[in-house]
Amino acid sequence: MSIADIKKNAEQKMARSVESFKNEIHKIRTGRAHPGILDQVQVDYYGSDVPITQVANVTLLDARTISVQPWEKGMGAKIEKAIRESDLGLNPSTQGDLIRVPMPALTEERRKDLTKVVRNAGEDARIAVRNLRRDANEHAKRLLKDKEISEDDERRSLDEVQKLTDRTIAEIDRLVTAKEAEVMAV
Repeated sequence: MSIADIKKNAEQKMARSVESFKNEIHKIRTGRAHPGILDQVQVDYYGSDVPITQVANVTLLDARTISVQPWEKGMGAKIEKAIRESDLGLNPSTQGDLIRVPMPALTEERRKDLTKVVRNAGEDARIAVRNLRRDANEHAKRLLKDKEISEDDERRSLDEVQKLTDRTIAEIDRLVTAKEAEVMAV
């Protein structure tokens, strides 16, 4: 493994960490509705738990209401029960075959709790990036120990990985700040 391989590998893994973090904070709800909120809801479908998107069409009716249209007639009650029992704090109502899921307004206390969740997720992402930096640095030191690279190359590799780490952590911090502002907006 060369220094270029180490850097490329670290860069790809850090990018995946940022994408994972983006998906994580995307699920944290603000006052607005979006269909992705229900992605984690599992519905009992003939004895097995499946994501809600596999048994119904999830769309937005307006900025504060999600509509769930089951593909089978008998699934409406099961879907409504699954949404109600999820830890999302949502109260769906059925109108014919359409299930309406209104998004309740967030209280100030709940907004502050959500910003703490965002910060914790951001810290987890930063820790993951730092672990990737450590792994890349260990690879470079191992190459130096095996006399496959010079000390200058090892030092240059450590500097490049540190710059990559700094850029990635700055991106995570930017995402945390943006999501906190979104959550706190009334």
